[in-house]
Amino acid sequence: MFSGLGDKLQATLKKLRGKGKLTEKDISDAMREVRMALLEADVNLKVVRDFVNAVKERAIGADVLESLTPGQQIVKIVHEELMNLLGGSTSRIAIASKPPTVLMLVGLQGAGKTTQAGKLALSLRKSGRHPLLVACDVYRPAAIEQLQVLGRQLDIPVFSISGNQNPVQIAKQGKEEAMRQGRDLVIIDTAGRLHVDEKLMQELKDIKAAVMPHEILLVVDAMTGQDAVNVAESFNSTLGIDGVIVTKLDGDTRGGAALSIKAVTGKPIKFVGMGEKLDTLEVFHPDRMASRILGMGDVLSLIEKAEQAYDKKKAEELEKKMRTQSFTLEDFLDQLQQVRNMGPLDQVLGMIPGFAASKQLKDFQPDEKDLKHIEAIIYSMTLGERRKPEVIDGSRRKRIAAGSGTSVQDVNRLLKQFEQARKMMKGLSEMGKKGKNKFSF
Repeated sequence: MFSGLGDKLQATLKKLRGKGKLTEKDISDAMREVRMALLEADVNLKVVRDFVNAVKERAIGADVLESLTPGQQIVKIVHEELMNLLGGSTSRIAIASKPPTVLMLVGLQGAGKTTQAGKLALSLRKSGRHPLLVACDVYRPAAIEQLQVLGRQLDIPVFSISGNQNPVQIAKQGKEEAMRQGRDLVIIDTAGRLHVDEKLMQELKDIKAAVMPHEILLVVDAMTGQDAVNVAESFNSTLGIDGVIVTKLDGDTRGGAALSIKAVTGKPIKFVGMGEKLDTLEVFHPDRMASRILGMGDVLSLIEKAEQAYDKKKAEELEKKMRTQSFTLEDFLDQLQQVRNMGPLDQVLGMIPGFAASKQLKDFQPDEKDLKHIEAIIYSMTLGERRKPEVIDGSRRKRIAAGSGTSVQDVNRLLKQFEQARKMMKGLSEMGKKGKNKFSF
């Protein structure tokens, strides 16, 4: 995600940070590199021009050139302008004062509307809503069945009318059904087309007039770059949208769509798809995304992911084991599995400040196979070996390697990693004790 753009921006800003004093020429040269990086990332030309001019205008001010740390000041300016470009502040779904809240998903065929409808329902259910999905795509083969399958997987009801080919009637009756069931959220999955056409837009206008949605959310594919921006512009000018869901952002190394949509349409990105699993739709935070692009990490998102993935009782037990230094290989495996629940490891590590822009992350290509090997090795040990790894001698290592389908070297590597983790736990525990003694009153 944004890897190409992030690398180039970070390299350019690193040069500026390395200089004790900056001249206007230094800034102009840097802005030229920033401009090229944004254009290569497929960002809209006008957006690039406005962004570079805004940064340059602020950067050549006396408060920057005459400051003690001009390089850091420019990093701050770029971060702020990048944040503004992405939308400034987080834009949430507008919840109706009188339920149900009606959300209408629109977009071209293949953008992933049906899947996003399910993901959105799951995401909003976590915040206490009771969603009803309404299947209005009567044209695409198996579209209704796809939504029904998602509904069963998520345990969320789906409203559809068998044999009815009128999406406007289905949407209207879906809203009425939600009111009868006491559902406070309706998500309407509409039909798409291969391209924007008059018939599609008229149908969407008719649905809009019939159900009066509180928000119309456009679903676009990040991988299509400027095409996604053009689609957003068309839908907004013809239908009027309230926000955008950008899918496949985790696979988009350029990021042109995400960086252009708000500036071109004036409409915020509200959610981003960060993977194929149904729980990978995330609220879009412009400030956090700007930090990640510039290699500053994203601690708040990391904490939120950890809170969702970690079992509170297990965390308390681990903290106790750290204090008593009774951390075992079973605990080590449990921690790896919980970290894996937070998402792809490279994404998780990318949220850690400092580590995000480090060479370690560039060289680190986490492989699901490695985690499976670790699991296999630990499961091939006896209960006593897991709890007291120091008893594992040469012959036991051979047996464990044979049982797990790995090599003795793999077993040795794991035991070494575990020992390092145990030492780190011990160090953290001792730091915690010192901190408590130092600051207790």
